[in-house]
Amino acid sequence: MPDVVDRLIGALNAHDLDAVMRCYAGDAVVVGPEMEAENLDEIASYHLHVWQGFPDHHLTVWEKIVCRDAIAVETLATGTHTGPYLVAGGDVLEATGRSISVRCSWIFTVESDFILTQRLYFDQLELYSRLGAQLPLKFAPVVW
Repeated sequence: MPDVVDRLIGALNAHDLDAVMRCYAGDAVVVGPEMEAENLDEIASYHLHVWQGFPDHHLTVWEKIVCRDAIAVETLATGTHTGPYLVAGGDVLEATGRSISVRCSWIFTVESDFILTQRLYFDQLELYSRLGAQLPLKFAPVVW
């Protein structure tokens, strides 16, 4: 079962959308800080979006842990921000020309050599800082 995650990472690094999509089950779900993709079209759109914002996007696997149908992967995502990138909250960050190097953790559930769920975690502040952006800090009034 870990082979499907290896294939996914290889296909992502090759920017091969067809190969990427062959890794997912028909009812797969991908969840990350900036989106929730609940079908194959949305998952494909998400990956295309990342490649549009970072055409040289590359993942380096640091660690992989497998426990039955669950796989955890720690990666380093690198790339240069040369296109629009949709950030959490729905804003689009136009190209900054800056390079990123961001640690990510991915948790997968797999079955029959297909990815059922993929959850992505990364430090948004680290990413935004590397891009020269700032998180908008909006505080609601505190009622005691």
